[in-house]
Amino acid sequence: MIQTKMEKMGKLAKEAAHSLVMAPTEEKNRALIAMAQGLLDARKDILQANEVDVKEGRDKGMSNSLLDRLMLSSRRIEEMAEGLEAVAALPDPIGEVMEMSRRPNGLEIGKVRVPLGVVGIIYESRPNVTADAAGLCLKTGNAVILRGGSEAFHSNMAIARALSAAATATGIHPGAIQLVDTTDREAVDILMKLNRYVDILIPRGGAGLIQTVVKQATVPVIQTGVGNCHTFVDEDADLRMALDIAVNAKCQRPSVCNA
Repeated sequence: MIQTKMEKMGKLAKEAAHSLVMAPTEEKNRALIAMAQGLLDARKDILQANEVDVKEGRDKGMSNSLLDRLMLSSRRIEEMAEGLEAVAALPDPIGEVMEMSRRPNGLEIGKVRVPLGVVGIIYESRPNVTADAAGLCLKTGNAVILRGGSEAFHSNMAIARALSAAATATGIHPGAIQLVDTTDREAVDILMKLNRYVDILIPRGGAGLIQTVVKQATVPVIQTGVGNCHTFVDEDADLRMALDIAVNAKCQRPSVCNA
């Protein structure tokens, strides 16, 4: 049953990818702005869903740092919406011509940025990743299949519903933003091997998750880092600026993996 469900999601995502590849910038930006508003309109539902996840996390003895990653507030939802608006304001990379050169025979050769197709994203803990990933994929003309951590299941479902409904209302294909609606581990195993429909996988989370995806996936994987970013301060740097950057990087939200 899960196999059938995942293949159905993959087929729908592939159809959406074919639609998105030709979507004009204005259409994608309009959808992103609508998605931002959709999050704000669904704020009450999202917070209620998040309360369920946080309660379950506490009952299971989740650490305070993990609870903070999981927890949403009205302000954090506003920040998610602002993030989508910021993505809408970015230049559209699709169609950009790079490294154009001319051969001696007059033939011009260059690289053109195009969508990847269907992107599968497997991630943990932070429900705001649902909005970040959906927004970036839509901007770049890709359909996305999202599989968040089971600890944020209810939050992710509420966020994805709001995003998908808002995007679809502007004319975006309904398969452009999909979230795996089960916590069954089998769904992850199937997604990692859904070569017929998924063009690339991106794991986002701890070292264990990333290595599992890299080792087990048959779909091509973009391997990400595990966080714990570093800042190098040159001896000639503006030390006041460097201090402000370092404090902001670590203290803005200490619980996240890239603090």
